[in-house]
Amino acid sequence: MSDSINEKVRCLIIGSGPAGYTAAIYASRANLSPVLYEGIQPGGQLTTTTEVENFPGYPEGITGPELMEDLKKQALRFGADIRFGIATEADLLEAPYKITIDGEKVIEAETVIIATGAAAKYLGIPDEQKYAGMGVSACATCDGFFYRKKVVVVVGGGDTACEEAIYLAGLAKQVYLIVRKPYLRASKVMQERVFNTPNITVLFEHNTIGLFGENGVEGAHLVKRMGEADEEKVDIAIDGFFLAIGHKPNSDIFKPWLETDETGYIKTIPDTPRTKLPGVFAAGDVADPHYRQAITAAGSGCKAAIEAERYLSEIGK
Repeated sequence: MSDSINEKVRCLIIGSGPAGYTAAIYASRANLSPVLYEGIQPGGQLTTTTEVENFPGYPEGITGPELMEDLKKQALRFGADIRFGIATEADLLEAPYKITIDGEKVIEAETVIIATGAAAKYLGIPDEQKYAGMGVSACATCDGFFYRKKVVVVVGGGDTACEEAIYLAGLAKQVYLIVRKPYLRASKVMQERVFNTPNITVLFEHNTIGLFGENGVEGAHLVKRMGEADEEKVDIAIDGFFLAIGHKPNSDIFKPWLETDETGYIKTIPDTPRTKLPGVFAAGDVADPHYRQAITAAGSGCKAAIEAERYLSEIGK
């Protein structure tokens, strides 16, 4: 790396969901001149959400993309430097910390706020790749529109899966919810909503082993009570296959330097966004296995920026 492409900043924010943008608002107002790189999905997971009804201050609700656009504008208003680019490498051995952007540009930062979020998990069957964009999706609200009056599957048994199934039931003719276990993990409220939606059929104790179709998904190969004496193969005709089986935090490049749990969520000092490294903070879904809400992410972004400001004033930078 030649030093000519190095850039020195006081506060680097990686990620552009509610955590990243809120951190940028606070850091800008504290005169930290933050630089924010938007990452793979500018605006984060919320850009794939249609209606956001639980973010305070929007009594009528707001779409995910509009909410993120509002947060971005607010950060820009206070002077945040928001850029396209993906953090591809991290060197957190010592401050100033070095983050490589798009494999070429190195940013040297006194403080780093990691707000890289999480990404949807897949089952890992080859057909998911084969039919990617041809019937397989991990986002009902992005792609549900294409399945109006059609038959779709949602895989998963938690709140997200139930939410996606209910959303799709408003568009599709029939929704199958495929659940490995003999029960739903979702909250009671979500379970009731699923069971009270006439065009959702829950297939308990079913595993997906493959998909089939000529020019896209036309059906799914399922196994009922896999591994049991009464195991049974079942094929169902479908047009779309939606995954809702959890998320993987986008923390891989930081793992050599920071502690993570077994899923990959970055561990922070309890009730703070501080990591074990001074001046390195983690905010939003990358460090939150429990809540994963826009409002909690925004709150942790606020905390991270305040912590960064305090840290910089303590070290006199």
